[in-house]
Amino acid sequence: MIEQKLFINGQWVETTSGTIVDDVNPADGTTVARVHLAGADETYAAIEAASGAFPQWKDLLAMDREVFFYRAAEHLAANQFRYAQMLIEDSGSCFMKAMDEIGQCVSICRAAGGECRKINGEILQEDQPGQVSTFIRQPLGVIAGISPFNYPVLLAITKVMLALAAGNTFILKPSSDVPLAGLIIAQTCEAAGFPAGVFNLLIGPGETIGDILTEDPRVKMLTFTGSTVVGKKLAVKCAANGKRITLEMGGKNPMIVLKDFDVDQAVSIGAFGAFFHQGQICMATSRIIVEEPLYEAFCGAFAEKAKTIKMGDPHKEDTIIGPLIHEKQCEFIDSLIRDAVEKGAKVLTGGTHEGSFYAPTVISDVTEEMDIFYQECFGPVAVICRAADAEHALALCNHNQYGLSGALLTNDLSLAMSMAPRMESGMVHVNDSTVMGSRQAPFGGVKDSGMGREGSRFSIEEFTELKWITYQLTRGGYPTDL
Repeated sequence: MIEQKLFINGQWVETTSGTIVDDVNPADGTTVARVHLAGADETYAAIEAASGAFPQWKDLLAMDREVFFYRAAEHLAANQFRYAQMLIEDSGSCFMKAMDEIGQCVSICRAAGGECRKINGEILQEDQPGQVSTFIRQPLGVIAGISPFNYPVLLAITKVMLALAAGNTFILKPSSDVPLAGLIIAQTCEAAGFPAGVFNLLIGPGETIGDILTEDPRVKMLTFTGSTVVGKKLAVKCAANGKRITLEMGGKNPMIVLKDFDVDQAVSIGAFGAFFHQGQICMATSRIIVEEPLYEAFCGAFAEKAKTIKMGDPHKEDTIIGPLIHEKQCEFIDSLIRDAVEKGAKVLTGGTHEGSFYAPTVISDVTEEMDIFYQECFGPVAVICRAADAEHALALCNHNQYGLSGALLTNDLSLAMSMAPRMESGMVHVNDSTVMGSRQAPFGGVKDSGMGREGSRFSIEEFTELKWITYQLTRGGYPTDL
């Protein structure tokens, strides 16, 4: 059995102020690891370590810093299968998803290495004779990150590696539901030879660790991925302490299907977006808005597709639906479905669960009067709404507090170019899924889905600050009456 310790200042540390708890496999309830939880003492020690390591790390030449990221990528690639197995046990990820997640982490490390040499300033037009006016980008200092359970390594390592590439040091607090994700990242940083204190791992209660990270002035920024409720609370705390924050929160992501699109293709795109990783993805396709002429045909074909999706042992390569992270989430989904059915919706398939395994579920005739139209299920549940025409579909799309990812399926290029900018989402994908990733694109949402962007240079912009510097090369003139 794994003993999961804390990683502080380059050392694996046992807790002295926290507790030791079991990490449980969500598929079968077996104990995967014994986990040391950080308390106040370990949190302050991590801040001290990161603060102490910052001056030397930020001054390292880009060509010297980038080497660590390429070593990290090599380590992840060499251990992809082993780490994927840990993800399956820790989070209930299915084999295909777990292997893909670690593979994407390899790419992120390589991309972060490449960003080291791209952090540049500019020379500006002078405002007076003999002046050289410039600006440069500088790292912030110590950055703290809080990451979620659903893509626990990918979403955390994106924050970690790009913050380090910008010259910052980092403290990671992964979700307590998936502590082995933190272990994977810490082992990777250790194998890559990052200097002591550059990366630190804390696992433990948010009310203890989070309060200290948001209040201690040595921590210059918090980057958070998780629920909207928690994110808003952290934003208030950071604002009270003059601390930067980026938020990537919830989504109730719409996929609009217009009447000119192929039904079978729409079903394939929607099924992937709705059911991949049990729907436990912030970008999951959770509202499918179908134009009237296509509605009945789509509902029937989509329900039949859902019935063919295999649910079961996440270790098997052909399993698509594994367990939800907690069985209690099944009860929450049940309550949303009950409300919808009472108000006129129809369950076309699914709506049942056994333990933490929730069957792929399709609900039709969903309207704006139902709670499920607005609230995240965070499970394998797709709701289908009827739209009279394209403009009605757009209105339904935007009638929601979230705005993370959206999809628009149509063969009418002119209509797509008109509608996509009006969809209230931080990301819109025409003729593709709401579940979309890219190392080069700005990832993030609007409204209650968050603020700030992640990915490549967009993360670098968040993790650095601009400094304006002028050099006066000739004697300047000043008013004589001062």
